[in-house]
Amino acid sequence: MLTLEQSSQQLTRIKRFQWLTIGWMVVEACAALVAAWMARSPALVAFGGDSAIELVSAVVVLRRFGKESEEAEMPAARLTGLLLFALAGFVAAVSVLSLLGYSAPKPNYLGIAVLVLAAAGMPWLAREKRLLSAATGSVALRADATESALCGYLSLIALVGIGLNSLWHIKWADPAAALLIIPLVIKEGIDAMRHQACC
Repeated sequence: MLTLEQSSQQLTRIKRFQWLTIGWMVVEACAALVAAWMARSPALVAFGGDSAIELVSAVVVLRRFGKESEEAEMPAARLTGLLLFALAGFVAAVSVLSLLGYSAPKPNYLGIAVLVLAAAGMPWLAREKRLLSAATGSVALRADATESALCGYLSLIALVGIGLNSLWHIKWADPAAALLIIPLVIKEGIDAMRHQACC
């Protein structure tokens, strides 16, 4: 059983991590989408889209804990699940358009730098959120932690695709890499919608 002081400390930590997520996602989404526009990269568009969705998710979870109301828990979890489905559709559409030849992705150093930073930082952020979600039993926070983890996975996959395109000019590697994350995103979206993310 948590004491009132422990509960207050956890609430403070949750808010701190959510504000950190919001700040980083604003920078990450803007930088990734600018880089995607310059490079015409589906992987970077997918990554930037993921960052924008994670930003919305972080705001939803912050509001849930800001109100200190458990009534907001299930709607927040459902919205986070819907955002995961939106991400899957977004990644699929951009990648298929690129594979069909509507754009030829190019390397971009700004995009690579953002991906490297996300690959390094997102797993840590996801782990901290998972620990807090386990302590509080929050499904919405667990789903938000999943989005942070997906951001890290997607950054690694995008780096592989962009790297293959940069080094060996394999144009299809960029959109193909973006497609690899979709099954995981869909699974986590289903879990969030069923409120199973904490299990």
